[in-house]
Amino acid sequence: MKRIFDIITSITLIILLTPFAIVIALIIALESRGGVFFTQDRGGINGRAFKIFKFRTMIPGAENKGPLLTVRNDPRVTKVGSFLRRWSLDELPQLFNIIKGDMSLVGPRPEILPIVKNYTEWQRLVFLVKPGLSGFSQVMGRDDLSIETKLRLDIYYIRHHSFCFDMWIIWKTVVIVLTGKGAF
Repeated sequence: MKRIFDIITSITLIILLTPFAIVIALIIALESRGGVFFTQDRGGINGRAFKIFKFRTMIPGAENKGPLLTVRNDPRVTKVGSFLRRWSLDELPQLFNIIKGDMSLVGPRPEILPIVKNYTEWQRLVFLVKPGLSGFSQVMGRDDLSIETKLRLDIYYIRHHSFCFDMWIIWKTVVIVLTGKGAF
């Protein structure tokens, strides 16, 4: 049921948001050189790496010019990128990750591989389910939380997930995205 819901919702959102996504892509292309999209290897279900799709929000080559994780007021983030991150619009291309089967609408957020390789045994429990576009840790604090707190919340989700819990997380995600709280 979760997979069917993921596919139907993702396809519907892609159809509805395509005109908006085209405008975002044009603005990114006009603001700075480099591609419109950003791909990065992330840890997925069973620890398998997959390429996540996002709109590019940083200067080209940003991964070679600073920390692995984005920090508040990161100088590598473009002006358009800052806006996209604040309202989570950079995440829209992940709807294609969901259709591909690499992700779900709700689940633990997929982390970058250099961090994943250092997970302890209990932290690796997040690999029991597909990573999500949103998740319990996102609605409980987003970027304001430490990686360990995010993982604890994600594991709580895994142990208690249900369709109703997913619907609550989706509702909370909409509210949080509309307020821009906790994003940078």
